[in-house]
Amino acid sequence: MRLTARLLSTPVTPQGLLSKNALALLPPIPLYRRILRAHRHLPTEQRALGDHYVRDEWRKHRDVENPVHIIAFLTEWQLYAQHLEGDTWRDAKLDMSKLDKMSDDQIGQLYELMKKAKNEDDDSSS
Repeated sequence: MRLTARLLSTPVTPQGLLSKNALALLPPIPLYRRILRAHRHLPTEQRALGDHYVRDEWRKHRDVENPVHIIAFLTEWQLYAQHLEGDTWRDAKLDMSKLDKMSDDQIGQLYELMKKAKNEDDDSSS
């Protein structure tokens, strides 16, 4: 991920719109570390699944150069970290507008992640 100082200093709201009261976007490495630190508070199975997924996604997006994609990627991961730290993730639902914007590959990947998470839940409740 190649970021310029201008991109890093651009405020971004959760909806991806620029405004005066927007949150500052964290640089990639500190955000990545923050996510992995937030995973420490998860149960062991969820932490392992989450850490693996985060590492894979960040590796896949390492060479992205499109500024719009970079900002969207970092914004979503920053919101994810905030949800984890605030414990609001437990009852959270996927926003339908986000689902509508996903490609077929992304929806397939989300489905695979859901299946894996459900298998983890089934194994831990047994």
